[in-house]
Amino acid sequence: MNWILLVGRRLLILAASLFAASLLVFAILAVLPGSAAQVILGTQATPESVAQLSQQLGLDKPLVTQYLDWAGGLLRGDLGTSYVSSQPISALLGPAIEITGPLIVGAMIIGLLIAIPLGMASAVRSSKPSGTAITVASQLGIAIPTFVGGLLLAKAFALELHWLPPTGFPGWSAGAGPALKALVLPAVTLGLAEGAILLRFVRSSVLEVLRSDYYRTARAKGLRPLQALARHGPRNILIPLVTVFGLEAGGLIVGAIVVENVFVLPGVGSQLVAEISNRDLIGVQDIVLLASAVVLILNFLVDLSYRVLDPRVGGERA
Repeated sequence: MNWILLVGRRLLILAASLFAASLLVFAILAVLPGSAAQVILGTQATPESVAQLSQQLGLDKPLVTQYLDWAGGLLRGDLGTSYVSSQPISALLGPAIEITGPLIVGAMIIGLLIAIPLGMASAVRSSKPSGTAITVASQLGIAIPTFVGGLLLAKAFALELHWLPPTGFPGWSAGAGPALKALVLPAVTLGLAEGAILLRFVRSSVLEVLRSDYYRTARAKGLRPLQALARHGPRNILIPLVTVFGLEAGGLIVGAIVVENVFVLPGVGSQLVAEISNRDLIGVQDIVLLASAVVLILNFLVDLSYRVLDPRVGGERA
């Protein structure tokens, strides 16, 4: 029963957050200067033709009506029609999501594979040169901008070694092998940046465990350091890691936009840049709200995971 109440409460908060996000996204874009009709017709268009196109696009309606039309379409699964290309937004976003989705998932996996073992090693060997070297490397990973890291990796593994394609995406129709090969460098670029951030939190959590009374008690009972850490550390390490992982979801999405433009991937990030350039506000609204929804849903799952990792924490948060 407690689980049902907890999930129900969290779902209500999620729904309210999505509603607030949609209002915020629409309001911010609505007050921006410029006209989509003017962009479509060009600078030489007459005011009459701009006004006529604005009427056709529904841009002359009151803002409340425009919002209700947009939000109602979203609830029906209709993302609207592009002002510029006159194509359904869903048809434009579908292929882009097929690229950005695997890219972000791959970056998440790479980031965790870097952060967990190296973060633990850095904490366990904190007083030794190897531990210091890992810490310094993570600091460098955080300091180097994502686009710079992407360019360096492309130069090394694509232009010099010719192991991977430098830019572009052949499409999934070309086969899983070529498609995944094109995503390796972008995913590694994003995963290295994410792993460097998560590594710092893993290290801090492990150090806290190593200094705890229960760890010292386990060591006094004859357990070896790694045995004591493996038995008593995972839950205490995972809680802060999961928290940071949820908070970093937004950073991953922003990083994906940068990486897609560096490697010329026709993903959601590149689509967003194109929509902004064309002032295709309906497309921008849909993409920004989609990104917001992904972040909110991930944080909703993180919130529920506390109950699994530590029922005491879940109870307090409920």
